[in-house]
Amino acid sequence: MIVPRWEWRTFGERFGDAEDRLAALTPEHVHESDEVYLLSPAADETVKLRDGLLDVKNLERVNHDGLEQWKPVLKEGFPLSAEAVGVVLTALGVPPPFPASLSTVEDVVAAGKELVAVPVRKHRVRYTLSGCLAELTDVRTDTAATRTIAVEAEDPALVIAAVRELGLSERPNVSFPRGLKTLLGLDAHRYAVLDVGTNSVKFHVGEHRADGSWSTVTDRAEVTRLGEGLDESGSIQPEPMERTVAAIADMAEEARRDGAEAIAAVGTAGLRIAKNSAEFLAAVRERCGVEIEVISGEEESRLAYLAATSSLQLGKGPLAVFDTGGGSSQFTFGRGMEVEERFSVNVGAARFTERFGLDDAVSEEVLAAALEAIWADLGRLDDRPVPEELVGMGGAVTNLAAVKHELATYDSEVVQGTVLDLGEIDRQIELYRTSGADERRGIVGLQPGRADVILAGACIVRTVIGKLRRDSATVSDRGLRHGLLIDRFGT
Repeated sequence: MIVPRWEWRTFGERFGDAEDRLAALTPEHVHESDEVYLLSPAADETVKLRDGLLDVKNLERVNHDGLEQWKPVLKEGFPLSAEAVGVVLTALGVPPPFPASLSTVEDVVAAGKELVAVPVRKHRVRYTLSGCLAELTDVRTDTAATRTIAVEAEDPALVIAAVRELGLSERPNVSFPRGLKTLLGLDAHRYAVLDVGTNSVKFHVGEHRADGSWSTVTDRAEVTRLGEGLDESGSIQPEPMERTVAAIADMAEEARRDGAEAIAAVGTAGLRIAKNSAEFLAAVRERCGVEIEVISGEEESRLAYLAATSSLQLGKGPLAVFDTGGGSSQFTFGRGMEVEERFSVNVGAARFTERFGLDDAVSEEVLAAALEAIWADLGRLDDRPVPEELVGMGGAVTNLAAVKHELATYDSEVVQGTVLDLGEIDRQIELYRTSGADERRGIVGLQPGRADVILAGACIVRTVIGKLRRDSATVSDRGLRHGLLIDRFGT
């Protein structure tokens, strides 16, 4: 039976005391090998040719300590069977359809875009350390050389203990394919960001390529309603806390499985006002090792502005960017890339939904009262100069855009840059006013998890446009999380 093993590895020229610790042990195995690694810009699975056999290991899990669990899934010689072809090319991130057979390494490289075959010579010295296999390896390619220490075992606790014994726990865990790509200058670095809002948790994994460009690996949101009951009690309630912590833990595991080198997480309005925010932050830290920074409304505005200005072709004239959330809305005013003013107001879709019962069909009188209250609470926008460009972001505007385009499957490229005029927003407000949450879930383009808060969100968007005396707003699909990604990892 094949048993997955937990692995930890680091690369470098010297390892100091760790080498002395290994040198004090008796080597169990010393071996030289010639191997060929197949590397892909789209994947980090281990695919190599050794002793005439193509060997594939898949990454099964990444735990909160950053250890990776790898499972051997194939060891087969050429020509490869149709089943083996599927295993190999899937591991390398090559989309189907696949050829019926592959007869050489060159055939594998030709089957996928940007695949590279790298001959590697290894000098490996293997030890047993604290119940783990530990290996010091000299690695040489045709153009570069490095060294690596690896520790592996079936029990992750043993691996962590051995790494600590070697004094290497502060070093990052880097798989062999990723380390090899870095050595050869072929690497792209992956980072993850989390935006923990009052209504939803937004999750993004981006890949930063050597040319400075970014590509999306994962981008999604999960409605967890962290702020449910927050207005009445002033505290995060147990059930919203548990489901939000669970969602964050799942996202953190996915990020690590996708090869993210670091995770940045921020909390917004709900965590700013909750009396028990510290309890929530501690629960997340304990469950998955993610540190959430609760940022100010002004910082939230700055990051949203950065996301908008870096992703849309905007002029150099006066610009206003707003980001509506469940508990608050952020506003940033500037010219081009230069921020002149930013602030946050406690106007959010979740709060007004609870206050006026907007998760259900309501009368025209109730809607008018809600709009009047939103208008009053957005008084800070009164008497401002009319901006040349108005950009909206957040779940409300992106869902309004998706409904406008009738997107059965959300398409960020269609939503990005959509212009929402007051006529379209008023049409949707009336659609939501006359239907309950269950009926709204049948509306093409509306995310089911947004059905209860979309009416309040649409009212906020409409009011912002009216306050700034515009007749439309441009939608940015790139939100706070994208600004956070650029700000923390863009260098």
